[in-house]
Amino acid sequence: MKSGPVSKLISELSRLPSIGEKTATRLAYFILKEPSSYAQALSQAILHAKKTISLCSECFQFTEIDPCSICKNPMRDHTLLCIVEHPSNVFYIEQTRTYQGLYHVLHGVLSPLDEIGPQELKIQELLNRLKTSSQKFHEIVFAINPSIEGETTVTYLVNLLKPLGIKLSQLAHGIPAGGLLEYTDRKTIEKALSNRTEMS
Repeated sequence: MKSGPVSKLISELSRLPSIGEKTATRLAYFILKEPSSYAQALSQAILHAKKTISLCSECFQFTEIDPCSICKNPMRDHTLLCIVEHPSNVFYIEQTRTYQGLYHVLHGVLSPLDEIGPQELKIQELLNRLKTSSQKFHEIVFAINPSIEGETTVTYLVNLLKPLGIKLSQLAHGIPAGGLLEYTDRKTIEKALSNRTEMS
């Protein structure tokens, strides 16, 4: 049983973020009791997404077109840049319909214990973007989770970006320390965006 197809399915599902063995087991048995057409549709949806979705060459969020619809939208504020950890953070901020600038996705935060340094993140791409962009950014907003690693990343980036003379701000308090954007309600994110503070 341990090496059987059910165990293999549970094992693969448990690799998903926030999915423990119990949840993976429930998901596995849900999939197994559904018609085969459901499993086929699910697998096709996953494969199709992997084939058609790539990273935007400008902001590095997931997209079907390059540049993404946000980066190429002339109605967005191209002088305002929001830095986030993960592509999913863009989705949660966009849900508030408050922010109208552009994004830059780091794809993680600095974490020496996990051997994640500046080279593993989209930091050099950020610097290149700020130096080569045809339209200058007037403000950079840090929308990074307030974890120890997140704060370390913000401090590192502030030291890098201060010499560029761009206004630097971060989300206002409202997102609890140690909290994640993924689990913060829309109103809290909206308030944090509206009340962001300039960083000294």
